[in-house]
Amino acid sequence: MKLYLDYKKLFNTILIFFILLMPFGVFPPLQRIVGETISYAETAEEIKNKINQKNLDIVKLEEQIKTYQNELDVLGKQKNSLSVSLKQLDLTKKKLMTDISVTQNKIDKTNLKIKELNSDIGDKQNSIANNIDSIAMEIRKTNEFELKSVLQTVLSEGDFTTIWNDIDNIVTVREKIRENIIELKEVKGDLEDTRGETVKAKNELVALKQELADQQKIVIQNTNEKNKLLTQTKNNETNYQKLVKEQLAKKLAFEKELRDYESQLKFILDPSSLPNAGVLSWPLDNIFVTQEFGAKTGPHRTYASGHSGTDFRARTPLPVKAMAEGVVKGIGNTDTSCPGASFGKWILIEYNNGLSSTFGHLSLIKVAEGKKVGRGEVVGYSGGTGRVTGPHLHVSLYASGAVKVETVPSVSCSGKILKQPIAAINAYLDPMYYLPPLR
Repeated sequence: MKLYLDYKKLFNTILIFFILLMPFGVFPPLQRIVGETISYAETAEEIKNKINQKNLDIVKLEEQIKTYQNELDVLGKQKNSLSVSLKQLDLTKKKLMTDISVTQNKIDKTNLKIKELNSDIGDKQNSIANNIDSIAMEIRKTNEFELKSVLQTVLSEGDFTTIWNDIDNIVTVREKIRENIIELKEVKGDLEDTRGETVKAKNELVALKQELADQQKIVIQNTNEKNKLLTQTKNNETNYQKLVKEQLAKKLAFEKELRDYESQLKFILDPSSLPNAGVLSWPLDNIFVTQEFGAKTGPHRTYASGHSGTDFRARTPLPVKAMAEGVVKGIGNTDTSCPGASFGKWILIEYNNGLSSTFGHLSLIKVAEGKKVGRGEVVGYSGGTGRVTGPHLHVSLYASGAVKVETVPSVSCSGKILKQPIAAINAYLDPMYYLPPLR
C-alpha cells in the first residue's frame, strides 16, 4: 500500500497548496485589479451585444471625424481670411467634440470588456473550486480504504472478489485524481491569461480617460482662441488682414533677430558624435510633410538658409510623441511674452543618442522639465500657437551638445524677454535624415 500512501501525500500537498493560496491573493477578486465594483446581473450574451453596439457607434463617429477632417483640408487650401479662420475653429471644435464622443464610447466598451472578463474569471474560479472539491473527495475515498488493513478487510468481509474490486477502485480513484489535477492546471493557466487581459484593459481604460481629459482641455482652448480672434478683429475682415500683416512683420523681424544671434554662437560639430540615419521614430501617427528643413547643400540639407526644422501637417490637435528615449530639458510658451513671433508652446527633449529636438506650436504640453520619456510616449498635442499661418507640428533637430534653453531680450518685441531653445546655426540637423524612410 506504500505506493498509494505516497500518492496520497503528493495530492494532499497539492490540495493544501491551492486551498492556502486562494485566500492570500494568488487569485484576487477582479475588483482589486480594476478598482471598480462590477455587477454580474447581465448575461454574457447581453454584454457581447453591448460591445458590438459600441463598436458600431465608434465606426459611425470615426466616419464623421473623417468628414470634418476633409472639410478642414479643403479650408486649408483656401485664401487666408477671417471667415476661413472662423470656419476652421468651428470645424476643429466639432471634430474635437466628436473625438470626445469616440473616446467616451471606447471607455464604455472597455468597461464592458472588463465586465465580460470578470464573468469569465468567476467561471474559472468556480471550475478551480470544483476541481479541488473533486480531488478532495477522491483522496477521502483513498483514505477510507487505507484506514483498513488487508487483513482486517479479509477477516471482516472474507470475500476476495470484494477486496480486488476495492483495489481496482483505488486505481480508478488515482486516475481520476490525475485527470482532475491536469484539468486544474489548465484552468489555472487560462485564469492567469484572462487576468492578464483584464490588467491590459484596465491600463487602456486609464489611458483613454487621460486622452478624454486632454481633448476637453483643448476644446476649451479652441473656444478661447475663437473668442480672442473675434475680439481682436471685431468680426471685420479688414481688421483681420491688418492683424495678419502685423503678425507677419513681427514674425519676420524675430526670425532675422534670432538667426543673427545664433550665427554668432560658436560650435564645432563632430560628425562622429552623431548617430546613424533612421534612429528616430515618427512624432505623429500619420505623416505628411508640409515644409522641409533648410536647403539642399551637397548630399544633405543644412540650415544654410531656409527653414529651421521640418513641418508636419496637423490641422487639428494630434498626439505628439517622443522620437526616442530621453529627458525633457525644457518647456515654455513664447506667446506669453511675444504673441505670434516664435514657437508658441514648445518642448525640448534631449535623447539618449546625441540628438535633441524641439516640438513647436503645440496646443497642449503634457510633460514637465526633467521628466524621462520613452520612445513613442505622448508628450503633448499639436496646435497653432506661435508664428504660424495654420496649425501644424514643427520639429527642430540639433546636436545635443549645442542646444540649450536661453532667455533672450527681444528687439522685435520691445522690452520682452523670450525663453526658448537656441543653438548655433551649424548644430541644426535635418530631422528627415534621422527619421524612418517615407513610404
